[in-house]
Amino acid sequence: MTTTPSTTDPTARPPRSGLAAALGAYVLWGAFPAFWPLLAPAEPVEILAHRIAWTLVGMLVVLTAVRGWSQLRGQSARTWLTITAASVLITINWGVYIWGVTHGRVVESALGYYVNPLVSVVLAVLVLGERLRRVQWVAVGIATVAVAVLWVGTGALPWVALVLACSFGFYGLLKKRVPLAPVAGLTAEGFLLGPIAIGYLVWLQAVGVGTFGQGTGHTLLLIAAGPVTALPLLLFAFGAKRLPLATLGLLQYVNPTLQFAWGVLVDHEPMPPARWVGFVLVWVALLVFAADSVTASRRRVGRRSAQPTRSTV
Repeated sequence: MTTTPSTTDPTARPPRSGLAAALGAYVLWGAFPAFWPLLAPAEPVEILAHRIAWTLVGMLVVLTAVRGWSQLRGQSARTWLTITAASVLITINWGVYIWGVTHGRVVESALGYYVNPLVSVVLAVLVLGERLRRVQWVAVGIATVAVAVLWVGTGALPWVALVLACSFGFYGLLKKRVPLAPVAGLTAEGFLLGPIAIGYLVWLQAVGVGTFGQGTGHTLLLIAAGPVTALPLLLFAFGAKRLPLATLGLLQYVNPTLQFAWGVLVDHEPMPPARWVGFVLVWVALLVFAADSVTASRRRVGRRSAQPTRSTV
């Protein structure tokens, strides 16, 4: 008999395929600051529209390949309303991120994805009524101090980071209430966003300000916005089904770490002392949060393994 690693046991060895897929997703997301500026001279809104439109095209192909069209049939009006709200949130998230990385705000964008897990647990308390452990509250408190330090020390509220963290946090909260697999869910969002994006792109071309068709290389890069968006999502969906939650929780920091490194080492964004202090506080908060999550997961596994098993005849 063969066994597979538990999705909750942090001590189990994760399957290599799942680990490779999830790590690949986070590495690709971490490389996004290198891709979106390549789409100039297209403005952020045009880039966003192409991202939405070509992602929809790609997901239609994928959904057909996996025979997932049946999942979209018979969904309630409430489900479609939830999908609509999620679509608006992911549009805001994608749009602000594209604006950030094309306007010298890569480090601040990375901060948003560092803070996002902590925003998610706060939303779980405020919206779902969940209770945080004491150590989790400590982590949230440290992160709050970090944002305050960044605000006061740099003289500007890190709004890009906060919008990215909050929009993706609420998006994740809504996605939990949508009874669709990742491929079908992303396709459904595309159905709602795609016509608007395509209509906007047609209008841009009609008035002569669209950049689509201005050179083969540029056109191919705009089209590539679709697969560049869809591929890491599909890899993540594959890996998430095969990895313990604790492993996924730790891997998620690969993305903002790569973005932070790109902003500092490649784009040479300014890092005054106050900004370093703020980021160090965020990293301390995440270490506290991650350590508590792993410890709590091990305790749950230990309690389950200590329970007597029932025998059946």
